[in-house]
Amino acid sequence: MAYAVHELKTWLEYYQAVVDGRKPFEIRLNDRNYQIGDVLFLREFEPNKGIYTGRNITREVTYTLKRKPFVPDGYIVMGIKPWDGDLNA
Repeated sequence: MAYAVHELKTWLEYYQAVVDGRKPFEIRLNDRNYQIGDVLFLREFEPNKGIYTGRNITREVTYTLKRKPFVPDGYIVMGIKPWDGDLNA
């Protein structure tokens, strides 16, 4: 299956919520044409220091919502789940 991989900066608190399973979604500017089946490579970012922490995880996009009135123009809500694929394959 063909899919796109999107590397995304993810602030500490939101990153940990994804890791813990409390946040099974991402809300993003839809500037990358996200699609169901795409992979999100989430990199934990410390905004106060302006650095990446070195932690990262991958999630698969399982659902997308980008329609008014639920989502503002230009944005997307993505349902995500753990991805067990190999980015190096």
